[in-house]
Formats: sequence, structure tokens, C-alpha cells
Amino acid sequence: MSIIYRADAHDDTSAELVDRIGWRLESTWTDDVLADFGGFAAALRVPPGYVKPVLVVATAGVGTKSEIARVTGLVEGLGYDLLAMVADDLAAAGAMPVAMHDYVAVGYLDVDRVEILLESITDACAETDVALLGGETMEHPGVIDGDRFGLTATAIGVVDLGDEIDNSRIEAGDVVIGVHSANLRTDGFALVRALIVDQLDLDAPFPGSDRTFAETLLDPSVVYAPAVVNALARTEAHGLAHIRIGGIPQGIGRILPEGTAAAVERSRWTVPDVFTVLQDLGSISDEEMFRTFNMGIGFVAIAPEDDADRLIKGFNSYDHDASVIGRIIDGEGTVEIV
Repeated sequence: MSIIYRADAHDDTSAELVDRIGWRLESTWTDDVLADFGGFAAALRVPPGYVKPVLVVATAGVGTKSEIARVTGLVEGLGYDLLAMVADDLAAAGAMPVAMHDYVAVGYLDVDRVEILLESITDACAETDVALLGGETMEHPGVIDGDRFGLTATAIGVVDLGDEIDNSRIEAGDVVIGVHSANLRTDGFALVRALIVDQLDLDAPFPGSDRTFAETLLDPSVVYAPAVVNALARTEAHGLAHIRIGGIPQGIGRILPEGTAAAVERSRWTVPDVFTVLQDLGSISDEEMFRTFNMGIGFVAIAPEDDADRLIKGFNSYDHDASVIGRIIDGEGTVEIV
């Protein structure tokens, strides 16, 4: 097997890491992976069943959430966060994620911790039928301080030409379907650090829970992509949005075609307690909360009202709660939350 993970120093340590995690990486490979294609790249056949396959690529990272995971030692869920960010971006184009490459940047190579990180990534990929083709773990002494680290990935998806979702069909009268999120996923953690890390003990009990603040904040992201693909197999969607930076207003606003706007009713879903606790801690306005966090909606589908039930059932079949949370109206690209 090629050495997939490598560092620019400590060759013996790097080789030990390869020995530890190589079999985990290979456990995610499907029959479409060409394992012996070469030592500097990975190869993947396009899965069967596509007539005019189009490859879709997305790159993202975990961001500041990894810093809270580092200081608490709770890094086990970060692989799910990493996969969710790239896979759900692909799903927002109507593409099925099929493969991923990761990049782990470290100040120094702590084999035990990096092994836990990579185990988390391979577990997430295996559960979602995404082949982890390879990646790189790179030391950056003098650039990344101490035991800090960063996680990024690039993923590839496939969609048939003509089946991609380009959002151009969104029109007034369509409904907005929100797929519920129980936690923060990966966005808004710069504000979380400002609110909590310097004010509270992360090991303190989270209000109304038998868990700590750290455990609650570091809940891993749910990967929506398989459910999105399943829902699209049932009926069409006019638009899709992965709710990330900028929350619901920016997530929906960026896909609205000219002449349309969105009206979202916040009473249509229950905002999880983690958001209300953060809001109270920082005395944050509703406007800023919705602009920073997903507020309980991690993914959005926009479709004709007659197709809403079939899309919702597609999400429900993957154990995701989903509901109609608003409507598309005539307008100039605004997203109003009432």
C-alpha cells in the first residue's frame, strides 16, 4: 500500500501512524477505488448507473470547533464534522458524495491524538459510504503553535448531467423545508469561544442536562447527504442549501434567484436549548443569533408545495426531522424571519 499519510519530519513517527491507520482507511474503500494507481494520488471509478456523470468538488474545514476539542481532549467527533461540511455542500448541488481526501495540519505529530482524529474520519466515511482515498498529516513547526491542529478536506460527488440542483427554478409559491439540527454543527464557534471559554469552565454542567458544556458544544455534526440523495430520488427540489456560515438568512439568501424572497416562520420548529443558553450568556440579539448559528435548521430544501410531503418523508426515513418552515415570495433576495 502507498504511504498515504506523511509528515515532513520524524519519519519513524510518521511510519508508525501509517501502520496504525492504514487498515482503517482501506476499510472505507469500495470496489470503485483503484488502490494501486500510484503513490502520489488516488483513483476512483465513477460508480455505475450514471448516464452523463458530472463530478462535483467541495472543500471545507472544521474551523474553531477543533480548538475547543483540543483544549478539552474531546476530539472523537471531529471526523463527522469534517465529513458533514464537505458532503453536505455536495448534496446541496444534488450530488452523491463518493470520496474524500483529508488534510490534518499539526504543530507536532502526536501519533495517539492524530490516530483518534483519523479513526473518527474513517468511521464517519464508512457509515456514509464515502471512500477515504487518502490524505496528508503535515507538521508545521513554528507556524502552528504547540499541540494545536487544523482539519480540512476535499470531497468528490457525482450527479447526472441535468439532475444537478442549480436553484434557478425557485419561484414564488414554493415552500421552504427545514431539516432540523440538534446542535451547532461547526459554525459560530468563534463567538462560542468569546462567550464561554474565557468566562466558564467547559467542564461545568450544561443547564438542564447531565452533560458538560464541552460535551454539549462538541456534539458531532449529522451528515445530511445520504438523506438528501434519498429525498431527491422521491421527487424534485427547486433549491437546496446547506446552512453554514451566516445561518439561515445567508444560507437561503445565497440561492434565491432574482425577483424572489423568503419568509421563514420561527414558530415552525423548536430551537434547541444550546442556542437559547448561548444567547442568554451573551445577551445576544435574535438577529445576531440567526446570523451566526443555524438555530436548529441544518439543511434546507425548496420545492413546490405538492412535493413537500415526499421530500419530508425522504428525510424522515433517515431519522431526520423535517418540516415546512416558510415560503418563497416575490421580492429582492431578502430573507425575513418572523
